[in-house]
Amino acid sequence: MPTSSAPSTGPVAPAALLRRAADAVLYSSTWLALAALGLTWATFLAWQVAMLPRLGLLIFAATLFLYNIDSVLPYKFRQQQQLSGRKRWMLAHRRSMLVLALGALAVAGGLFLADGWQRLTWFLSHLTAISLLYSLPLLQWRGRWWALRDLPLLKVFLIAYVWAAVTVWVPALALGREPAAPPVLLVFAQRFLFILALAFVFDIRDYTKDRLMGTRTFPGVFGVQATKYVALAALVLANLLPPVPPSVAQLVVLSAPSVAGAALIWHAHESRPDYYFALFTDGVMLLQFLAVYVAAGL
Repeated sequence: MPTSSAPSTGPVAPAALLRRAADAVLYSSTWLALAALGLTWATFLAWQVAMLPRLGLLIFAATLFLYNIDSVLPYKFRQQQQLSGRKRWMLAHRRSMLVLALGALAVAGGLFLADGWQRLTWFLSHLTAISLLYSLPLLQWRGRWWALRDLPLLKVFLIAYVWAAVTVWVPALALGREPAAPPVLLVFAQRFLFILALAFVFDIRDYTKDRLMGTRTFPGVFGVQATKYVALAALVLANLLPPVPPSVAQLVVLSAPSVAGAALIWHAHESRPDYYFALFTDGVMLLQFLAVYVAAGL
């Protein structure tokens, strides 16, 4: 029988370790950066050309930097009175996220300079500006500070544009293709609509917070149910734009991400747990890559 009243410091249960690892991958934006890498790879598969691994690593690292540096900014934790589990994790790990962001910046910057991507500076700079100014309040108007995301109904379109531009137009420019070329525009339009549909889910998640902050989003203006219909319409349109006519087997495989995305959209609610959004909704982007990868081998 123990003779001390000190608390036990025994081994952590496997389930708790798994939860900690999952939280770290999801809330540090590593999962999201993997999704960016996957969608970039899917673009190369759609054009039936070999993936440029170092470009994929650059996009992965840049995504990791931008999302983490945005998450550690002090104002992010003053936006709502009651913090979610995701926000609490970020608050407890801000220093680690900052280190991760700086490390990712070093990797992205090193690849950018070493591989001669300076020719894309003009294009990448506007995407970086949108990403940084998306939630950074720099403009004061009518007694409040505004970021790009605060402009009425603009939030989801900014997200869809940046993700489509990074995962489609950047690979096109790397391959020497014109962004306005029809095969490139077709993949861009499909990717834009696909990301747009998923972005509406996060508008639903932030419904109450955005209303309290005075941000006019689709759910706040038109209602949650109408927003779901718009998101589903975007998803349907995305599936009407395949880069090449698929076979029946390919069509079945390629429809899986849209079926999963439609289910997540339809059942989305702001009271859903953090994993519903961070793991499953973001995970649909990785499912999209897997579907394209499998379909390419059929």
